[in-house]
Amino acid sequence: MSKEINSKAIVVLENVVKNYPLGKIQVEALKGVNLALYPGEFTAIVGASGSGKSTLLNMIGCVDLPTSGHLYIDGIEILNQSDKALTKLRLNKLGFIFQSFNLMNVLSVYQNVEMPLLLQGGFTRKERRRKVEQLLERVGLSTHMTHRPNELSGGQRQRVSIARALVGKPKIVLADEPTANLDSITGKEIIDLMYEINQTEHTTFLFSTHDESVVSRVSRLIHIKDGILQEELTDADADTPREKIREVGAL
Repeated sequence: MSKEINSKAIVVLENVVKNYPLGKIQVEALKGVNLALYPGEFTAIVGASGSGKSTLLNMIGCVDLPTSGHLYIDGIEILNQSDKALTKLRLNKLGFIFQSFNLMNVLSVYQNVEMPLLLQGGFTRKERRRKVEQLLERVGLSTHMTHRPNELSGGQRQRVSIARALVGKPKIVLADEPTANLDSITGKEIIDLMYEINQTEHTTFLFSTHDESVVSRVSRLIHIKDGILQEELTDADADTPREKIREVGAL
């Protein structure tokens, strides 16, 4: 990747390798990955189980660090950062959506969404309330603010997760199998909601998925196999989701 291309990207991986110890051997989860993601993209990574999808998301999410190579998030070289700096980066630049929702059942819907703002600090109670209420209205849950997560349906809980991921105004949202625990109709509604947010707020979304309803909406599709990036498809490369799926052979 050229420096000119890298300068425009919000995420850059250069020859990223990730090894994990397994007994006396080293398992290569990522093998020299080169990738650039750009502001406002709506992108999915597909691949079989164990292909490296989740490892790649963990690298970009600064949950894990490369064994070697370079990783830049919004121009910041991750390997040079302290744990405190990485925590701050995750809070201010990254949002996370998980297939298991990862909500705190002891907190209300409002409190779950408010939590990132409390961790960021610098907001008055009035400012936090305005931000949280606006997002819960956006995801269709303004009448459920006092509910606990275990009182909601799966689709409603994922909407809370989306609001929580977005409340801190992140530049990048990472979604790991966000529709895996939802029925097909609810999953489509969730993807439609994230697509609308992508289009109106220009937030960069990166999905790890096996779901055809996700693949059908993305403008860029990346196939990973055995820790190596394979084919890349964009809107111009295929007319239908089925063609994309057939070409990458990963779903």
